[in-house]
Amino acid sequence: MSRLLRHKDLLRQEYEYEKEQFRREAELLGVNRKVQRGECWYPVTVGRSYYNSLDRLVVEVSRPPQTDDDETPHNFEYGRTVIFFEQDGSGGLHYAPFTATVSFVEGDTMTVILPDEKSLAALHAMELLGVQLHFDETTYRLMFEALDAVITARDNRLAELRDCVQAKPPQAAPRTFAAPSMPWLNDSQQEAVRDIIACRDMLVVHGPPGTGKTTTLVEAVSEVLRRETQVMVCAQSNTAVDWISEQLAARGIPLLRIGNPTRVTPAMLAHTYERRFEDHPDYPALWQVRRTLRQLRSTPRGSRPQNFHQKMARLRERADEMELRIRQELFDQTRVFACTLAGSANPLLMGMHFHTLFIDEAAQALEAACWIAIRKADRFVLAGDHCQLPPTIKSPAALRGGLGRTLMEVLAEQRPDVVRLLRVQYRMNERLMRFSSEWFYDGRLVAAPEVRTRSLLDLVDEPLVWVDTSHSEAETEEAMEQQPARSHGRVNPVEARLTMQALRDYVAHIGLRRLMDERVDIGIISPYRAQVSLLRQLLKRDEVLKPLRRQITISTVDAFQGQERDVIVLSLVRANEAGQIGFLRDLRRTNVAITRARYKLIVLGAADTLCRHTFYRRLYEACRQTMAVE
Repeated sequence: MSRLLRHKDLLRQEYEYEKEQFRREAELLGVNRKVQRGECWYPVTVGRSYYNSLDRLVVEVSRPPQTDDDETPHNFEYGRTVIFFEQDGSGGLHYAPFTATVSFVEGDTMTVILPDEKSLAALHAMELLGVQLHFDETTYRLMFEALDAVITARDNRLAELRDCVQAKPPQAAPRTFAAPSMPWLNDSQQEAVRDIIACRDMLVVHGPPGTGKTTTLVEAVSEVLRRETQVMVCAQSNTAVDWISEQLAARGIPLLRIGNPTRVTPAMLAHTYERRFEDHPDYPALWQVRRTLRQLRSTPRGSRPQNFHQKMARLRERADEMELRIRQELFDQTRVFACTLAGSANPLLMGMHFHTLFIDEAAQALEAACWIAIRKADRFVLAGDHCQLPPTIKSPAALRGGLGRTLMEVLAEQRPDVVRLLRVQYRMNERLMRFSSEWFYDGRLVAAPEVRTRSLLDLVDEPLVWVDTSHSEAETEEAMEQQPARSHGRVNPVEARLTMQALRDYVAHIGLRRLMDERVDIGIISPYRAQVSLLRQLLKRDEVLKPLRRQITISTVDAFQGQERDVIVLSLVRANEAGQIGFLRDLRRTNVAITRARYKLIVLGAADTLCRHTFYRRLYEACRQTMAVE
């Protein structure tokens, strides 16, 4: 109990810190800076407005079209709170007196839910309009409510699950069943699926990079549904929910996506609650009743009929009855309810309870967020890898206090008996895999036979290379990091140029035509956004790499989580006399970066700076052991 109380206190610190930081940045940051950070669209144009299938007033807003070369990434997604503003001639911002909620984003157009028709009129009256993310109290409120419920739980299933996390009492004896045969899975995957079916309280599926975590999870959901009517599948982010939902839908499992998807594909849209609701045969009749209600409501008082209130009440009752009937029919047809952890508290799911809850990418979710969904279940399965990206914590004090320690980590440390490690990886050449396996996974991973010696070249190509940028003969200046003005980030221009040179050299080594014909995909990763921006600029001007631009992705470590490429080039940036490496000390982040490649990993970094840290010194030595140090 003291651990949960401590977690709540740290969450309160994070809440206060983020709220204050948001207020300060809203006052100090200019519009252009907010746009660059992905927190603002400016200017925007107000488009059509209408009532959606759930009878909510929405409006479409759009920003100027972005080309592939200058597209600015953004953080707008379903459920985020936004606020509109207008900018006056002197650059001052005037905010609208209401907030709105993102309903849908596709390309350069966003659909936003407005509180009422007065807010729509206010929007049309504003000039030089922009929209930015607003501090969202909702998710924090849900997490605090969940923690309070867990802490105060007595003599119920939630209390039992809470105590099982602490290993008191011990987990109940597993259920007996006829073990399914799944020869298409490897032994560790089959063990995980069978134990998921058998467990009574909880299980953790620890899936290192390339070990088929999603495959295992989809198989487990399918097997559980042979024994249960419905399950809930959650994840921290909409992107993660969409990914597992696509895999389940591809298996033909009836699925309902609560909350709009980030992956805007026809296949995903077809599974959203809103689209299924609109496609119901009774929806046109419901829409007509709602339309009549709105017309009556807008009738001037002096023109209203004598039985106005009775008529409104009858229409509302009829609309509610029709909506509930449509919802119930959709729910009865559904086997999997998919949503984010916060989305599990959606009013649509009020009163629903599930025997089994699956939480994917659990290592990226705060413990409090997991309890939002666990409250709706009798048992739960966590899947992820706590040796990869952790949750994002903004408060330094909360981070030092341990807020980032996830429920998955707690179980891995306190309940190793409920953890199942997937041991066979299908992504990397064995020599690429070895360092990560030994440092993070006690050397327990093995490369599947089909990938063990994979290489782009017919002859063996050294898979792991470190280009030491400490003292480069190719450059007249030493490769040292810089800090851009008004930024906490880092950039290293010399290393950026060396990164592009390393890629050009590899292209010459393999052959441009072969890379194009075989559609070899390439990722360039840097932990720092400023370096990513510089690398993108250099790629645009690089004539040698121009034919390969569509095959090259340049982004941050976080953006590459869950992805893979044939070739990865990693620019570590940090180079200074003091040996400071900043948040490169978070080795889980680096683990993500070095495990994205299928065939080749080229690391660029200043050995003089980085090798003062044991991890990077061991990585540097691992590269030297391949006798391919450049």
